[in-house]
Formats: sequence, structure tokens, C-alpha cells
Amino acid sequence: MRPSAGGVDAVTAHVARALGVAVVRSAPLAGGQVGQTQRLLLADGREVVVKSSAGTPLEVEAFMLRYLSERAALPVPDVLYADGELLVEGFVEGSTRTTQGSERHAGALLARLHGIAGDAFGFERDTLIGPFPLPNAWTSSWPAFYAEKRLLAFARLAAELGRLPDSLRDRVERLAASLPARFAADGAHTAPALIHGDVWSGNVLTNGERIAAFLDPAICFADSEVELAFIDLFQTFGPAFHRAYRAVRPVDAGYERWRRDLYQVQPLLVHVALFGGPYLAGLEARLVRLGV
Repeated sequence: MRPSAGGVDAVTAHVARALGVAVVRSAPLAGGQVGQTQRLLLADGREVVVKSSAGTPLEVEAFMLRYLSERAALPVPDVLYADGELLVEGFVEGSTRTTQGSERHAGALLARLHGIAGDAFGFERDTLIGPFPLPNAWTSSWPAFYAEKRLLAFARLAAELGRLPDSLRDRVERLAASLPARFAADGAHTAPALIHGDVWSGNVLTNGERIAAFLDPAICFADSEVELAFIDLFQTFGPAFHRAYRAVRPVDAGYERWRRDLYQVQPLLVHVALFGGPYLAGLEARLVRLGV
């Protein structure tokens, strides 16, 4: 790490006050859609990661990390401090490169996470995915929850940002309206399971053959296949993950037949809202395969 250019800036001064220890060095870290991220060396020898953002309630991310650590025993960074504009985590040494061993470990960890059942779909509070609020009002019906809180919510957001054409928004709305009939015809049992919600390669740190930490969660109780569809969309893990996961939690044929495409619509809408055009083709391809 190198010393901060121009001395201790406002963020590192905030960290020093919050933790009661001086900051010796800082270096920027890449990645993420929320504010700025730095790696700091403290005078007591600890290394920490600090996120700062004036527009995102980082205490929500802190809540999610603590929830996963305490309720699910999922490996996540320790939260050292959080307020509305600052999140300080313990630094986790690791790589974003996976091996077959670390993928098997990820499969076992996420299968265990998905074994934590909820009484309904949603969560006790709204959470975050990237910079966006994730609405989580408790809902007993999975088709209703996914239609209203995921498809329609993020189609509306992407349209309001000027990044989703009206023609595609209309098709997403038709898809949402069709979900009760589709799930009734499918006959698959859908139960609320705790999910991480944002498992892409940049949010997974490995240490050799093990997972060191999952980062930046977007938690709720959902159909566990939502997690698998996200992983498949961004090719986070390969066959070793799926074999380990399915050894604990079997996945029926309806996932490959249509539900994977369905559950990839929402993260594609999030990415359309973030980045626009590059993700529109992928969104349209899923809508075509789903017949809307």
C-alpha cells in the first residue's frame, strides 16, 4: 500500500475517529457500484476495508453482513463500524480466482444457507442490491412477490432512468402478470429460503481450495433457485459447484426448462438500470424464450 495522496483525507479521518486509532496508509480498491472503497493500515497493525458513499445507506449492508454471520455462519467480512455514509470491514485476504475445491466449498456453503427457511417471501426490512433499494415486504405468494417486488419494481426503475424501452417494459409486465398461471401449471414446490442474492465473481474471495468470504450481499427469503440463476447468468462457478450444491439440494428439471430464464430477468433489469444498452439483448433473449 502507498500513503494517501495529500495526507489523511476526510474518509480516513472519519475512520480514525470511529475506531479510535490512527490510519497509517491507504490504497484504493477497485470494484463495486457503491461509492469508493479503500484498504487501510491502522496504527495498531490491523488492516481494514472502508466503503464511503453519500448516497447509499451503508448501514443496510452492515446489517446484512452481520445477519449472515450471526444467523447463517456464512463467511463474510467482520463489520467494525457503520453509519449512513461509512462502512468499515475487517480486511479478508483472498483472490477472486476459483478452483474446483473452492467451488465445491461454495456449493456446500450456499446449500446450507438455502436450508435456512423463512415463514414468507421477503425480509424483515428492505435491503440493497448494488446502489438500489431492494423491496422486501413480506408476501405469502412467491409468484406475487417475484412479480411485484422484483420484475415490476426493477422494470419501473430502469424505465424511470431512461434505460428500458417501453416495448420491453410492456413485455416484462406481461411476464409478471402470467406468473400465477405459469407456477400453477408447473406444479413445483417453492419455499422461502435465505439467499445471499449477489453471488458474482467480484463478490467471492477464495483462499486456495476454500471460500474466504462472500461480499456485498442482497439478502432476502426467496426461491433458492434465484441464487442459482444469478450464478449461472454471470458464470460465477462451474460444474464442481453445481455437483456439490445438488448433492445437498436437488434441483428439478423445471429450473433448466424455464425458471432459470425467469429468474435471470430480474438481475438483467438491475444491470439495465445500472448500465443500459449492453444488457438489453440478454433481457430480450430471456423474454423470447419465456414466450413474451
